Amino acid sequence: MIVGISGGSGSGKTTFARLLRESIGIERCSLVQQDSYYHDHSDRFDHDGGSVNFDHPDAIDFALVSCHLAELRAGRSVSIPVYDFASHRRLETTQSIDARSVILVEGMLVLSQEGVRDQLDVKVFIDASEETRLLRRLSRDAVDRGRDPVGVRRQFKEHVKPMHDLFVEPSRIYADVVYSGEASMQKNIRDFVQLLGGEL
Repeated sequence: MIVGISGGSGSGKTTFARLLRESIGIERCSLVQQDSYYHDHSDRFDHDGGSVNFDHPDAIDFALVSCHLAELRAGRSVSIPVYDFASHRRLETTQSIDARSVILVEGMLVLSQEGVRDQLDVKVFIDASEETRLLRRLSRDAVDRGRDPVGVRRQFKEHVKPMHDLFVEPSRIYADVVYSGEASMQKNIRDFVQLLGGEL
């Protein structure tokens, strides 16, 4: 079973995916993350919050995502790219992901891409207000990735919000279930596992 988990940047989708994997059991569940599939942008990156639109679908190699999901569904392991957010390049090293009974694919644009969407058995959308998503993005990028908060805010205004409105939010119509990213994530997980029943 392949489960797609989408939602806006900072909505809580990564937390949902992590907790769901733990609930299913990591020995039975593999996690594929959209952020691993960024194209190499090192030659175009000008400055923090600059001209490269990392939130547009063209920034991500979705053809490779779709290919890898098909391979995993067929029971074959894949070598996923490793993207370095400091240098904005793909590293030469890769991460091996094994085919397991449940594959989670997480990312804000995964429901917006038909080629990826066609690979999904169940589609989840995590919803959160714009204010919440901005605050979480600031915390993640400024604290965890060492970015300039001014650049983070500029990027949110010029890239994140417009792309959310254009691609992410409209893709929720494809979701089988929508959960609040501002509610108890543990409850969301329990509800989702109960929803699927014996399928997991």
